[in-house]
Amino acid sequence: MARGDSQFVCQSCGAVHAKWSGQCSDCGSWNTLVEEIASAPLGTQAKPKKAGRRGKLELVTLDGEGGDIARLDSGIAEFDRVCGGGLVPGSALLVGGDPGIGKSTLLLQAVAHLAQSGTKSVYVSGEEAVDQVRRRARRLGLAESPVALAAETSLENILDGLKAEKPDIAVIDSVQTLWTDQLAAAPGTVAQVRACAQELVRFAKKSGCAVILVGHVTKDGQIAGPRVVEHMVDAVLYFEGERSHQFRILRAVKNRFGPTDEIGVFEMGDAGLQEVENPSALFLNDRGDQTPGAAVFAGMEGTRPVLTEIQALVAASPLGTPRRTVVGWDSGRLSMVLAVLEARCGLSFGGRDVYLNVAGGLKIGEPAADLAVAAAILSSALNAPLPADAVMFGEMSLSGDIRSVGRSDARLKEAAKLGFKQALAPLSATEGHPPVTVRGLGAVADLAATISAWRQED
Repeated sequence: MARGDSQFVCQSCGAVHAKWSGQCSDCGSWNTLVEEIASAPLGTQAKPKKAGRRGKLELVTLDGEGGDIARLDSGIAEFDRVCGGGLVPGSALLVGGDPGIGKSTLLLQAVAHLAQSGTKSVYVSGEEAVDQVRRRARRLGLAESPVALAAETSLENILDGLKAEKPDIAVIDSVQTLWTDQLAAAPGTVAQVRACAQELVRFAKKSGCAVILVGHVTKDGQIAGPRVVEHMVDAVLYFEGERSHQFRILRAVKNRFGPTDEIGVFEMGDAGLQEVENPSALFLNDRGDQTPGAAVFAGMEGTRPVLTEIQALVAASPLGTPRRTVVGWDSGRLSMVLAVLEARCGLSFGGRDVYLNVAGGLKIGEPAADLAVAAAILSSALNAPLPADAVMFGEMSLSGDIRSVGRSDARLKEAAKLGFKQALAPLSATEGHPPVTVRGLGAVADLAATISAWRQED
């Protein structure tokens, strides 16, 4: 059989190179270029269409009628929340995450609940045998669910089976294991992942079946991650969490049928993933006696307020260059907060190590955490414990001003529901009738003065 032209594709970022080199010039990864066939063998190319047979482009106006989007309720409220209210028929959804984080467990629970409600469901596993999936279903108490199960990696066989079965929802676990005989590349390469995902998305659009693709995220670049197919699907969800912690977070980073800033919180147990209806209580349930360096941040994850503890430790450094260690927050923003504290409060961190940690392994990307981080650092540096019934939120500018943030009312209501009595917040949060006592701060110097006053009271 004749061999088509070859190209070298980076398995980390998908960049195409004409010749092999040790390092990808686009992403900088080493030893990630793999040779793939760029064109089909001679004699197999499709003949071009004759001129004059092209379809006419039909244009419509924006004021056309459109009904509400029908959705499939999975029975898992946290999963449906992240999807925007449920799964949309005919949509393609990609669930990514580290291997072993719980993606297969979550999706098996979701399709089992859908099957129990009368939705025709298919689960195709390319990584595990049928008996392995059955054992997991028995452990989760889902063995009696009418889910059609198969173990297959050939794309053509999967599509033939789905067309014959005509399901309402299909889970493909995972896209890295699939291969099509139309390509000579190995399974898991960028070309195979892209081609298989494209065919499955086309099937979803034509049949009206909701297709969920599972993709693994790896760091070594040997297996293509799901980023090469993110633009093809309608929604991209990432399953996050640390294996040392019991909870997992499902986060939407792309969603054509709902918001992209929602999260779903689950707790991993012996019986699978359990929904966490009140994440704030989960993140704060292990708080002990108040010690210096602990501050409670009232944040927002989508439309949901979430309270979590931010911990800081400021200690003398034996090194010439002090350490700046951050877990769960942006290290660059920590450097900015330290610079503002030095410039506006007269503190010096040049000979001190600074460690910052978000309790529970939660990752915070909201600028409103600036005030809570500054409070935790000041508390540790001044050896002044913060009140146990106080929460903090607010954005800090380089001039030292505390700027207002959105959804202050929701943050304060969540704090009051969990028993907090007071809050340190921007001046705008004092307007109206807040459910807790709000001490408005105009500048970071006011924060330092407040913490010093608390220290003298103790």
